[in-house]
Amino acid sequence: MKSGFLGYDASFMLDFVVTALVLIVPALLFSIYQVKYRKEYKLHRSMQVALGLILLVAVVAFEVDTQLIHGGWQNIVNKDASAPRLDEEALIFVRKVLWVHLIFAVTTPFLWATTIILALKRFSDPPIPGPHSRLHKKLAWASTIDITMTSVTGLIFYYFAFMAG
Repeated sequence: MKSGFLGYDASFMLDFVVTALVLIVPALLFSIYQVKYRKEYKLHRSMQVALGLILLVAVVAFEVDTQLIHGGWQNIVNKDASAPRLDEEALIFVRKVLWVHLIFAVTTPFLWATTIILALKRFSDPPIPGPHSRLHKKLAWASTIDITMTSVTGLIFYYFAFMAG
């Protein structure tokens, strides 16, 4: 699984995570719509737990693939050392883009996990609004913004690392 499926010279797992980043925000917005406007609390809870678990598995698999199998993202970007895709100047720029992405990507799982774990502990089963609702809304919106920024910055990284130039 060293080759991607999106038509660029990325790894399979990198293409998989990029695809997940594109799909996660609409799924998250659908879940928010369900709870906010349709009062589908159980569906919202199920979707959030499922999305959280799917992303956790995807990110762990991605990190194993990127770090252990490929030896880092730069080895994926410049697979062919005799004809590297990105020169040193471009690598420096892409590295800066990656650092911005990592600010969001590292905080997202912690914020999302906190939001989900507190909700599972503090909301009734079946879930209905309660004393925890106010804090949950704040955490949920912070999580939503964080995962959205993770997605946007991840797509920007992918663009500059694999598509541009």
